[in-house]
Amino acid sequence: MPWTRRHLLTLEELSLAEMEQIHSIAAVFKRALQRGVKKVPALRGRTVVNLFLEPSTRTRLAFEMAAKRLSADVISFDAAHSSTTKGETLRDTAQNIQALNVDMIVLRHAASGSPLYLSKILNIPVINAGDGAHEHPTQGLLDTFTMKEHLGSLRGRKVAILGDVLFSRVARSNIYALSKMGATVILVGPSTLVPHWFTELGVEVSHDLKSALADAEVVMLLRIQHERQVSSHFPSLGEYTSMFGLNKARAAWLNPKAIIMHPGPINRGVEIDSDLADGPRSVILEQVTNGIAVRMAVLYLCSGGSPERIPDGSD
Repeated sequence: MPWTRRHLLTLEELSLAEMEQIHSIAAVFKRALQRGVKKVPALRGRTVVNLFLEPSTRTRLAFEMAAKRLSADVISFDAAHSSTTKGETLRDTAQNIQALNVDMIVLRHAASGSPLYLSKILNIPVINAGDGAHEHPTQGLLDTFTMKEHLGSLRGRKVAILGDVLFSRVARSNIYALSKMGATVILVGPSTLVPHWFTELGVEVSHDLKSALADAEVVMLLRIQHERQVSSHFPSLGEYTSMFGLNKARAAWLNPKAIIMHPGPINRGVEIDSDLADGPRSVILEQVTNGIAVRMAVLYLCSGGSPERIPDGSD
């Protein structure tokens, strides 16, 4: 089917068919990345700007790598070195970037809704690289892509998302994606970070770690996001870890074939112990690798690329 979206702003608004289309194209690009020559000419002559006004390592580098693998020119800058430190508004910053005749903006911003805002005032595609506690659509896409590589169809699969769900844009994007793919999602953590109202999104909520992990086929850990919390939502990190941290003893509660995921950055010894983060069940680094191919697919489609004729560099 033809791709009709100019922007990627949320997974809430994407259909199952659109997400599967992104995954299908990402699989083509992933195969291309495994060859000796990793570049494809899909965005040759285009310029992509990574406008990251909030700290990032994996997402910024993955978008930069994805654009370069598509043969685009890439300009990356962050808040510390932009005119926003002098009081310039997001609107003025973005419009000045557009005036430089760039072709696409990838935006990370602390304010929820900022990518949607820019999409209404710019004439170029806007890709959401994370907006506040709202959504992180490419993370949700790469997470589900990784799950499908290990499990096949996600219909009927049980995915436990454990940790700071309340402030997690990653959790929200995964909830939207997994629900449309037919998975059963259970959110786990203290009631202050996993309030009951999340059930309105069609997921289960549990504060009992052992029962939630028992038959889950995927366990996704989330870090405690102190930077988004205006007050403490539990007494201390030590107490959170003692109740909900995934350690070797609690890993015994897991389905023997369950995979362990984490969007990063990891707080080792808090939400997960190092022996699990680095162990054979962990697919955390696979998530990072898959993030390049998935973001290549998103950049390609939003730039007007044809889903029927995907350049894989094999010609």
